[in-house]
Amino acid sequence: MKKVAISIVLTAALLTACGKSGSSMDHNGMSQEAGSTQAGNVQAQFKLASDKTMPKQDTTITIKIQDKDGKSIDKFDTVHEQQMHFIIVSKDLSFFNHIHPDYKGKGEFTVTTQFPTAGDFKVIADITPTGMGAMSKSQWITVQGDLPVQKPIEPDASLTKTVDGKEVTLSIDHLMAGMELNLNFNIKDAQTKKPVTDLQPYLGAVGHVVILTQDAENYLHVHPTDEKASGPDAKFMTTFPHSGVYKIWGQFQQNGKVFTVPFVVKVP
Repeated sequence: MKKVAISIVLTAALLTACGKSGSSMDHNGMSQEAGSTQAGNVQAQFKLASDKTMPKQDTTITIKIQDKDGKSIDKFDTVHEQQMHFIIVSKDLSFFNHIHPDYKGKGEFTVTTQFPTAGDFKVIADITPTGMGAMSKSQWITVQGDLPVQKPIEPDASLTKTVDGKEVTLSIDHLMAGMELNLNFNIKDAQTKKPVTDLQPYLGAVGHVVILTQDAENYLHVHPTDEKASGPDAKFMTTFPHSGVYKIWGQFQQNGKVFTVPFVVKVP
């Protein structure tokens, strides 16, 4: 069946926080609560290629970036090898996807992806319109079907996780809201416990970190302080804007494969 692009219906049942900007970052990884000072002059339109989005089916999303008067914004800076970083998370933050739409010109990006389940998902377009600074635009969408059981978002008792044969330990100095702090991901081989020293550049850096508040309303995309590092440590710097529960996803690459490590922390 031929898909016809239609706008997402802007109703409370389908979408919330329409067009609301999350936090963004400067290129040193410092959080900026509303993105750049130009963020209010930019709007994003998110469109789905079907009027009934279903789980585990290819779904094409079109994102149009315009100025406040509805005129297309044509030029975007390439930041870490991409003109747009596109984040998708489920409402309970159990699902995370970091993908990169294709730029079609005249402010239009498209990407085809799948949603794993029914339910509410937030989509976040992370962009840097040329001369306007880094910013993010986001919107909630609803995938049809029977809702799965929502998983509670609870702080991790241990900040050591094993993912894809790697043992990753996250350490944070002086965990406190409103203060610049360091995040360090130490990566070892899970079996031998030997330090991993052959991390490969992922999008031009040793790794990337995405952070969201529990309600997914505050967004941080953090870049490493030493982009050319190769392990076992990958260091980042950021500021949590306020107290609360945050989920952190660290993304790294080894042997041509990207692995994602999630952590949940409570910031006093």
